[in-house]
Amino acid sequence: MEYKKMSREDRFRQIAVELGYDFGGEIKVGGNYSPLVVHENVTYISGQIPRVGDTVVIQGAVGKDVSLSQGQLAAKICIMRAVALLLARFGALDNVKQILSINVYVQSAGGFTQQSEVSDGASEVLYAIFGEDGVHARTSVGVFQLPKNAPVEISLVVATH
Repeated sequence: MEYKKMSREDRFRQIAVELGYDFGGEIKVGGNYSPLVVHENVTYISGQIPRVGDTVVIQGAVGKDVSLSQGQLAAKICIMRAVALLLARFGALDNVKQILSINVYVQSAGGFTQQSEVSDGASEVLYAIFGEDGVHARTSVGVFQLPKNAPVEISLVVATH
């Protein structure tokens, strides 16, 4: 499908179909924090794990329990959750001016060093939805564990109108 001719919302929905997951409905919060905070024209999105509904759909350490391609899929699901939060908050993705930065945490098996390749899954989705406005600064970090045994957790900072 030709993404460039589609609206950002249509691109988001098309990617959801391609991934086989529904990102509609409420994003559950597991504590006393907000998943999204807006300050002036900057939006901060709390770490998102590959949860769909109540289920963390991919679990384990990348390089041991989870393959590189599964890790990339987990990153795509995380970033789709973040975009779903933006859509719910702003009503339209055209209110996103620029994705400024993302932080990607990868639960990594000992010796696994492809955290940036895992992060590529999220970066690809942001570019597919937002085009040049989705190009961002990025940090990829390998960690020992993540909440709910998630293989990936992603937080981001976004400039909004």
